[in-house]
Amino acid sequence: MCYSAQIKADYTRFVRMFGAVISIGDFFDIYWRRAREDTKLRIPGVMDVMFAAPSDVHEREIAALIDEHNTAEAARVEQELFKQRKRLADAERTLATKTTKAASESKRIATDKVEWCLGKLAALRRTDLTDEDTRIFPGWYAPVMVVEEGLRVVKPMRYLCRPAGKPAFYDAKFPGTYNARRDNLDGGFWKGVFGHSHGILVVSRFFENVQRDGKNVVLEFNPRTGEDMLVACLWSRWTGPGEPDLLSFAAITDEPPAEVAAAGHDRCIVPIKPEHIDAWLNPDPKDLAGLYAILDDRERPYYEHRLAA
Repeated sequence: MCYSAQIKADYTRFVRMFGAVISIGDFFDIYWRRAREDTKLRIPGVMDVMFAAPSDVHEREIAALIDEHNTAEAARVEQELFKQRKRLADAERTLATKTTKAASESKRIATDKVEWCLGKLAALRRTDLTDEDTRIFPGWYAPVMVVEEGLRVVKPMRYLCRPAGKPAFYDAKFPGTYNARRDNLDGGFWKGVFGHSHGILVVSRFFENVQRDGKNVVLEFNPRTGEDMLVACLWSRWTGPGEPDLLSFAAITDEPPAEVAAAGHDRCIVPIKPEHIDAWLNPDPKDLAGLYAILDDRERPYYEHRLAA
């Protein structure tokens, strides 16, 4: 399972390399929802940067929504910081006269939360991107390239696919649907998606959980060539009564190459070749064999790995 990836979200790069246009309405909708309705929507900082230098009124509206969210989030974190600093001071006063388990635990929790708050405030205020700003996890949003009306279009989508027609509780019932197994694409859960709505996520590296000496560790896998990967994805637009439309996607995974298997993981994302972009993004449901052939004729970089920071 590809549980995390480092993404590319440079709009000018999409335009230059792929001739894509941005679906400004979909981006506005997701940023409006985060600012006004659901502050817990997870959008990586690298996606915000797409609108750091707005060029028209629509992009300026999105930039204003990003600023609105960041201002409100900073105020919330500052309130929490004040609360935890008070809790820490109270615990330290108690411990100065008597060591108790409750006071020691309160000091530990408050110390951790103060550190988290300070880190969060620093992240909200910084202007330079870090690796943290470019990573996505299940449930986070990312820019995915699709084709609509013959045009390559970039849309914000949640990395946890809920196919059209499935009930909303499937998100909890099937929490692993951020990945779609290659050996299960044309049946079961993915029937009606594979061969109908395909996308591409541009990724520079991916991360996996593996077991080492009985402990879980996170490994970072990088193509030795250093080139970006065009990850084959499935996506869907879900609609429901009284609910906002949900755009979501899953990355296709397959058996791993030898070096990934040797590192301890049993799945791997599928990077397709640039010459297959059009055929992948314009799937023919009557030619599933041709789509499987694209997945088989994939890019096969050698993946170096290291312990993730």
